[in-house]
Amino acid sequence: MPGGQGEGEEKLEKLSMELTEDVMKSMEIGAVFKDYNGKINSLDFHRTNNYLVTASDDESIRLFDTASATWQKTSYSKKYGVDLICFTNHPTSVLYSSKNGWDESLRHLSLMDNKYLRYFKGHHDRVVSLCMSPKGECFMSGSLDRTVLLWDLRIDKCQGLIRVRGRPAVAYDEQGLVFAISNEGGFIKMFDARLYDKGPFDTFVVEGDKSEASGIKFSNDGKLILLSTMDSNIHVLDAYQGTMVCSFSVEAVPNGGEAVPNGGTLEASFSPDGKFVISGSGNGNIHAWSVNSGKEVACWTTEGVIPAVVKWAPRRLMFASGSSVLSLWVPDLSKLASLTGPNSNSAY
Repeated sequence: MPGGQGEGEEKLEKLSMELTEDVMKSMEIGAVFKDYNGKINSLDFHRTNNYLVTASDDESIRLFDTASATWQKTSYSKKYGVDLICFTNHPTSVLYSSKNGWDESLRHLSLMDNKYLRYFKGHHDRVVSLCMSPKGECFMSGSLDRTVLLWDLRIDKCQGLIRVRGRPAVAYDEQGLVFAISNEGGFIKMFDARLYDKGPFDTFVVEGDKSEASGIKFSNDGKLILLSTMDSNIHVLDAYQGTMVCSFSVEAVPNGGEAVPNGGTLEASFSPDGKFVISGSGNGNIHAWSVNSGKEVACWTTEGVIPAVVKWAPRRLMFASGSSVLSLWVPDLSKLASLTGPNSNSAY
């Protein structure tokens, strides 16, 4: 099939089972797409549709259907390159940042007709964080020019500017009512999305880790924050109090991060229920931890290729990892049966 679909398409059927430690341990690659000619820089799942999009160093933007594990369409950004990418709330339009070193504009692209809908110019250095609000037409971008810009898809000029220290990471909560900005010094600043010009309504400090943030995310229920740092640490914090829930560390990327995107950063992701965290590591493994216990529950080896980009699907028992290939991970039902035993009450 197109795009190098792997075996096991039947495994990608949507499953109605609770995500437990046994289910986590049973996860394996259900489909793999190998026809990339460069490393995958970023990927995103649409929040309500079955689409997945990837951005690669081969200047490609590829759209996949996760329900059938099939490639749908490829577009190219030959002039500008493509680094970070995220869906808008429309299932076939995306925002992406450039990777050519001379144009830091953001682009709103319709994937169906390969047409640019709008350009967003304002940053003067590489964009390192990009996040679409789950509600409405607003999005944020953070840059090495030490600014966070707030945008509206319908207007090409930025609607707000927040100056930060160092490298910023940005995220909206799942209601689009609150956003967080993390930067150097271990600070996380919390803003009301409607009153951001009034400044942060709260500031959290991550004790014991003053390194710059590489990524930040909210859990789907808005109760937790996931912070990844440039020192390869991963922290889970209470989103209301800022207190530490648990922390994990992974092996750093070797050789200054040249083998992975964004200067050697590793992406971490919550499971949809917020009970587990997954992340790639510099030794090529993918790790999964329980938020409740703070312990590792699973580890998978990816044949020496660093899976720097890792993300859970919001609507399926599936996560994706990106390196020089795209892999879709799903529960192995035969392995799960042996783990849970014949008297398991899980519903398939």
